[in-house]
Amino acid sequence: MKILALDLGKYKSVACVYETASLTHKFATIVTTPQALHDLLVEEEPERVVIEICPLAGWVSDLVGSFGIELEVASTTHDAWRWKNVKRKNDRQDGLKLAQLSALGQLTLVHMPAPQVRQWRALINYRQRLVSRRTRIRNHIRALLLRQAIAMGRGAAAWTRAGMAQLAALARPLAEVTAEELWRGELEVELANLKALAEPIRQVEQKLDELGAADKRVQLLRTIPGVGPRGGEALVAVIDEAQRFKRGKQVGAYLGLVPKQIQSGESNRLGRITHQGNSMLRSLLIEISWSGLRYNPWMRAVYERVRRGSKARKKIAIVAVARRLLIRCWAMLRDGTRWRPALSST
Repeated sequence: MKILALDLGKYKSVACVYETASLTHKFATIVTTPQALHDLLVEEEPERVVIEICPLAGWVSDLVGSFGIELEVASTTHDAWRWKNVKRKNDRQDGLKLAQLSALGQLTLVHMPAPQVRQWRALINYRQRLVSRRTRIRNHIRALLLRQAIAMGRGAAAWTRAGMAQLAALARPLAEVTAEELWRGELEVELANLKALAEPIRQVEQKLDELGAADKRVQLLRTIPGVGPRGGEALVAVIDEAQRFKRGKQVGAYLGLVPKQIQSGESNRLGRITHQGNSMLRSLLIEISWSGLRYNPWMRAVYERVRRGSKARKKIAIVAVARRLLIRCWAMLRDGTRWRPALSST
């Protein structure tokens, strides 16, 4: 088999052409453009192309797929791909190692979604970054007023129209404040930043709402009490093809919601969760689980059963709720069934 392994770079990429029969290899350097890669594929006619997961992986996988060539997208977080105690590490060594691990079947592969799913995921992540930026600004405003011993409303009440009017009354243009009241100018700048974020967030959420309303899978997951539009769309976009998972345990491991196993001799214990996979969805599942305790009796029952009345086990219990909720959502997407509380007692 002829394997073409690509160590992708922003401007230039190194290609390693590896022959599994003769264990020989050669290298080539190309500019990282669709045309250059197209020409390389035509010239070498590989049977398999191997790349690492990276921002460039999307269009590269689309181009390779158009040739009908087998593609492997490798996760570089796996132990087999870690470089330890090596004296030489460069792009050529990366490409050769990628080809050799592929030939041995020792790569942990990453699912590459269709282009429209990748675009959907990107928009979901973009909204999350906008919201995180807004949260940082709000936290800075709270800290700013705290330093001045000025009380603010708690929670969402501080950011209502009335709450924003109170903040605006305290702010002053930075060019007009004295040296003793620079905080007022800082508040003015942060309020302007907060206002500027409102419209982008509204536009992105409007588009996401349109996409979610047109997707039956999102509407299916929204039948779960406590799962809203943002949770439903993130679950569908990240899980993508539910049939690619054979068991619920695989889904939990995919999102890093399973504990690490630490075994040595006769000792065998479980540690904290692995935190692998999509961190955005994992955090969102935790948020959904906390809020779902108020709306979903099944979530509350799982939480209380795992917590066993101990305050020290609250985090353990909420992670258990998130993991089981993820598996339920996967099963619903796999089978195309709505939420049925009577069958959700485990």
